[in-house]
Amino acid sequence: MGSKWRRMKLALGLNLCTYLPRTLEESPTPLNSTERLSDAALLSPLNWPMTPTPSSYGLKLSRNSSKSSKTCSICLTKMKEGGGHAIFTAECSHSFHFHCIASNVKHGNQVCPVCRAKWKEIPMQQPSFDLPYLFARSYNNDAAISLVHRLPTPRRVMNQGRVLAPEPLMFNDDEPLEQQLVFSGKSYNDALGNNHPVRMMDLKIYPEVSAVPRAESREKFDVLVHLRAAAMVTGNADSLNNQISRYPRAPIDLVTVLDISGSMAGTKLALLKRAMGFVIQNLGSNDRLSVIAFSSTARRLFPLTQMSDTGRHLALQAVNSLVANGGTNIAEGLKKSVKVMEDRRDKNPVASIILLSDGRDTYTMNQPDPNYKLLLPLSMHGCESKRFQIPVHSFGFGSDHDASLMHSVSETSGGTFSFIESESVIQDALAQCIGGLLSVAVQELRLEIDGLCSDVHLSSIKTGSYPNLVTSDGRSGCVDIGDLYADEERDFLISINIPAQRGGNETPLLKMRCVYKDLLTKEIVTLQSHVLKIQRPETVGQEVDVSIEVDRQRNRFLAAEAMVKARALAEGEDLAAAVTVIQSFRQVLGETVSAKSGDGFCVALDRELKEMQERMASRHVYEVSGRAYILSGLSSHSWQRATSRGESGDGSSFVQAYYQTPSMVEMLNRSQATSHHRVIQPLISFASQPKPR
Repeated sequence: MGSKWRRMKLALGLNLCTYLPRTLEESPTPLNSTERLSDAALLSPLNWPMTPTPSSYGLKLSRNSSKSSKTCSICLTKMKEGGGHAIFTAECSHSFHFHCIASNVKHGNQVCPVCRAKWKEIPMQQPSFDLPYLFARSYNNDAAISLVHRLPTPRRVMNQGRVLAPEPLMFNDDEPLEQQLVFSGKSYNDALGNNHPVRMMDLKIYPEVSAVPRAESREKFDVLVHLRAAAMVTGNADSLNNQISRYPRAPIDLVTVLDISGSMAGTKLALLKRAMGFVIQNLGSNDRLSVIAFSSTARRLFPLTQMSDTGRHLALQAVNSLVANGGTNIAEGLKKSVKVMEDRRDKNPVASIILLSDGRDTYTMNQPDPNYKLLLPLSMHGCESKRFQIPVHSFGFGSDHDASLMHSVSETSGGTFSFIESESVIQDALAQCIGGLLSVAVQELRLEIDGLCSDVHLSSIKTGSYPNLVTSDGRSGCVDIGDLYADEERDFLISINIPAQRGGNETPLLKMRCVYKDLLTKEIVTLQSHVLKIQRPETVGQEVDVSIEVDRQRNRFLAAEAMVKARALAEGEDLAAAVTVIQSFRQVLGETVSAKSGDGFCVALDRELKEMQERMASRHVYEVSGRAYILSGLSSHSWQRATSRGESGDGSSFVQAYYQTPSMVEMLNRSQATSHHRVIQPLISFASQPKPR
């Protein structure tokens, strides 16, 4: 037997092995057997054997590496005697399932995953396919030796000394989607057990004040439009976790772009693998995932693959095979991720790209004044039908990442930018993002506004980063919003004029409606029009305070403007002036109606601004964390969506609790329950500060 295996190895000049069948009396071991470690443990280096044992030089290949059970250091399942899998023992004496280590080597790794020893003989699997399609076949040994002599030498390409299989020219090899279940309006309600139609959106209008004297005219009168997507499910549920599992959400196509440059070596890469393990574990069987890894170049680890049990196992294998080395080519990583999305044959209703990096692009964006928008194709630059179709949510961690680049990429595509100062919360940051992406309720949301009186005109619409349009005559306007997560809210301020009038007790001002696509019914829905009228008494007895809801949003927009101005000054080397801008606005904020009333959002906003001041104390502090902290805040407030934040002075993170949705909180809780690091809490709880309804 041994001589036959040696002849087989010599025939190709490499190590090749095939599946060894179980005996008839042996029962198969299921993938999710009790002996298998959890997915979190699978990616944890704490469970890797660390000390090699002495052995004779050379590679050994055996069905039973020992009489006692060993654990494969890649998939962490038991390598039992007669387990039906070939066992590969390396020169350094560490053993692995052959299909696991062959997959590891296929992705370019020629060192031991345990002790990092460089191997002289490399295990290769036949034939060379992309990871999701490595299916074992059963041969006896004689047939395997015969097969070896017929196999052609596989084509290989070299990348920084790593052996890689060539990528296809087109990424149209995504796993086909099964026919998706589309609910009609009636069947959707029946599925949720509702006797009344489900309305996926709610719209409310708040005028600056409730009454204006009849003889007075007003310029720049603010009107707040409040939009809110429906909750995950109606009715009672035992817990939010049950609500999430019961809600027939739309599946997602997700591409993660992971930095594996040399600076990621060690703890960073281990934590990134753990975070990706959490993402993989929490995707549904109808969700599809593809992973791009980049350093000096970029590589697609596997096509868009459904996260079934098999898909999860293969995805975990691929992620665990990553090794950090080389430079940082973010542009190439993004290019590959966009190509995956553009070339796919089938499309899930929701699509998103997640970018994670700790460094600066040293290949494409190394000129003095780079144009970061060139990192994305024109299809993601704001075309009406494309703008929010594939957002890039970027995560910069550590003190050396390019916050300006990552913020620009996210801003251009409609995604958010998060700053992760401590690598220990990478998983929590991803969990919060995934919680939102897995709860998209509506798409292509659009707000339409019309004036009802010939003398009423729209002068502006404050929307943050959302594109808006006011017609030249000021008679109408619109806001393109895109996706909303379940329970997510949006607030916009419309500035109009109110004319004086001679008679009548009220003035009709605006008519509003919103149009959106229901992802479950696939129908375009128009929410019935809402009309805003204002009371016009002869006189107003006493001065009426501005609406708290309107004042709160004014403060948010003014704070964002102060952040933009302060950042421009800081980039222009005038940190003292930047600090003055923030300090001046904090004083203004403290005098507003909402701040004086103890509004929770204003309290948190002031703390956030104070933190920004402290992170501009010196040029060094600003470069290390101040820029990223400000840009993450701008991203959150301009998109009205939760982002993750660098740790503040009191040890807290995630200051954007106001924008968190229940599904984000639930996923964050799951992450913290499965992690051993310190639990991160928001700066302030808004439980006692109800949002406008």
